[in-house]
Amino acid sequence: MIVDIRTYNIVPRKMAEYLQLFEEHALPVQRRHIGDPLAYFQTIHGALNQVVHIWGFDSLADMEQKRAARDADPAWTGYLARTEGLVQSQENKIARPTSWSGIS
Repeated sequence: MIVDIRTYNIVPRKMAEYLQLFEEHALPVQRRHIGDPLAYFQTIHGALNQVVHIWGFDSLADMEQKRAARDADPAWTGYLARTEGLVQSQENKIARPTSWSGIS
């Protein structure tokens, strides 16, 4: 398994709007093509205005295939249009769980 760890920096005072749009428009598409996230967090201490989400895949090929299907979904394009200007920046990491992490 590999995990995609994404940190999005949201425009200050726009977090509630971003999370609502994600839940209503992106999450159904993500679930349809990728599945549920392993985790989805909003920071409350330290660097603020961030969401951190973690998605699991069998391999890099699995991730690319599922993302391509998601990206081809018109509902995904609609979500991206709705959230334009809400994300200031993002950081992505691909990691592999350790044998004792509880995620395999």
